[in-house]
Amino acid sequence: MHGASYPRNSFPDILLDELRALIGDRVTTNAAVRERHGKDESFHAAHAPDAVAFARSTEEVRQIVVACRAHGVPIVPYGTGTSLEGHVAALHGGVCIDLSQMDAILRVSPEDLDATVQAGVTRKRLNEHLRDTGLFFPIDPGADASIGGMAATRASGTNAVRYGTMRENVLGLTAVMADGSVIRTGGRARKSSAGYDLTRLLVGSEGTLGIITEVTLKLYGIPEAISSGVCPFPDMAAAVDTVIQIAQSGIPVARMELIDERQMAACNAYSKLDYDVAPTIFFEFHGTPRGVEEQAEMVKALAADNGAPGFRWSASPEERNRLWQARHDAFYAAIALRPGAQGWPTDVCVPISRLAECILETQADTRDAPFPVPLVGHVGDGNFHLVYVIDPNDPEELRVAGEINDRLVRRALAMGGTCTGEHGVGYGKIGYLEAEHGSEAMEVMRTIKRALDPEGLLNPGKVVGPV
Repeated sequence: MHGASYPRNSFPDILLDELRALIGDRVTTNAAVRERHGKDESFHAAHAPDAVAFARSTEEVRQIVVACRAHGVPIVPYGTGTSLEGHVAALHGGVCIDLSQMDAILRVSPEDLDATVQAGVTRKRLNEHLRDTGLFFPIDPGADASIGGMAATRASGTNAVRYGTMRENVLGLTAVMADGSVIRTGGRARKSSAGYDLTRLLVGSEGTLGIITEVTLKLYGIPEAISSGVCPFPDMAAAVDTVIQIAQSGIPVARMELIDERQMAACNAYSKLDYDVAPTIFFEFHGTPRGVEEQAEMVKALAADNGAPGFRWSASPEERNRLWQARHDAFYAAIALRPGAQGWPTDVCVPISRLAECILETQADTRDAPFPVPLVGHVGDGNFHLVYVIDPNDPEELRVAGEINDRLVRRALAMGGTCTGEHGVGYGKIGYLEAEHGSEAMEVMRTIKRALDPEGLLNPGKVVGPV
């Protein structure tokens, strides 16, 4: 392994003493705490760290990194543990740095539409803080993830079709590098041509190149008017054709979420809804009252041309929140279809022109699976998700799910897509990166990893694997 120099399960006691001298009782080897920090929301196996250190400042993160490096001990950053591809698993043990106590909102500049926060601030807390300013931060991956974790995984979510992903909405970062140095990338200017774009190198690096401790973000004005609607379709082809036509027409929908009939039934049961059990799109429109009305009318006409019987509108904030909470709870609703089972979530993203083909082929491929396979998607940008609701103790179900997943990814790649639109790589999708990028590009990635982390201590075994 390129990484830890100490034998696995032989964590150096002297390091524990040094960490306690630095941060006192905010370092622990408690088994329950360690287990919780070695597992995210995914199906992938948990790997507990040897110790968990709760940092409260960039300087404390720096000191912890320096101490770990002196002993050749791996370091895994941790936000809220909501990732989906095994990102936080301590594959080689070591120290998990929990950033959740770094939760200060350092600066908000309403006149410049930006803010700087510590990495542990969650998106919901940021938006609660911003509410009285008339601003909001739009990136919404569903879970109440930390801003640092969202930057590290290049998160997106339901609003990405209108507002983009973390890649477009991070202006600058503070990060602790593997050698203990602290760098500040980017700035508050909306554009710059000054040197290499280190901000976007770190955004999406999943803690393998540096530990993000502060983030400067773009903010947006809270829309004057918001309208949400739910529209069932006669079949999946009609629903996806509507999505493609909306995207190609340039209608600026804020959210456009597709769910299939199996997921709709699950959401009805789990969230106490009463929508038609059919392929369904959840829409949301942002803008002026007149602009929202025009957007909704154009979408309604396109949906009707594809056989949609009509919309159910959610006008009040309470109704809208209930609707979108049901969408965010889709993963848990899917698991509830089969009590005692676990969910293996996965995602791909394809060019919008290939979306219908990819979804319909995928549905045909999963139709005879021995377990439920609901489908949801942020389809306005070509991204959709499956959840394999499996019995993890059944080797045959694991085999079938793995084969379906492999075909899904290879189908997306053959259509010019990607193995993951937003979940990230972690260690769950390492095996597909070379097929997507090619061996030469993968070697460039490994060269960057070796240059910035020559001892392989930062989240080893993730993204590029052993280097």
